[in-house]
Amino acid sequence: MPPKGMPGMRGTQHIGITVPDVDEAVDFFVNVMGGESFFSIGPFGPFDDDWMTENLNVHPQAVIETARLVKCKNGPAFEIFKYTSPDQTTAFPKNSDIGGYHVAFYVDDIDVATQYLRDQGIKVLGEPNSLPGTPWEGLRWVYFLAPWGMQMELVSSPGELAYEKTTDKRLWDPRD
Repeated sequence: MPPKGMPGMRGTQHIGITVPDVDEAVDFFVNVMGGESFFSIGPFGPFDDDWMTENLNVHPQAVIETARLVKCKNGPAFEIFKYTSPDQTTAFPKNSDIGGYHVAFYVDDIDVATQYLRDQGIKVLGEPNSLPGTPWEGLRWVYFLAPWGMQMELVSSPGELAYEKTTDKRLWDPRD
């Protein structure tokens, strides 16, 4: 029987996000989150054919004005895009919307990190929470919004998570 899954899969290399202002986003990832900026590409397009639609699933006249690569410590890089497109939507989906998403960052001390975000003027949604009685028991989390409105999360689990008591399988952990 052939193995399941993508042949040669190693892991997540980057996460692409589209933002209204690349400089603002890179500044946030570097100066607030502690990431490192690598390089930029662009502009890219427009083309006289359907290349953008066929290869990127965007309007044929969409343009990638710039894309910058930023890495935040251990984990995948962020490919941060600034697009212009005749059919561009500027509203972010909520987590409850189809296509909704968020990015979670692991921190050693969620209370210290939450206060740090507030001190930087970042909107934090509520206070750190936990999920007792679930497989996530032992994890604390809090959502916050990037300056351009993207949903993000801090997580911390200094000890064992409840699910780890029931299986040898492990989720990725930046502490490993």
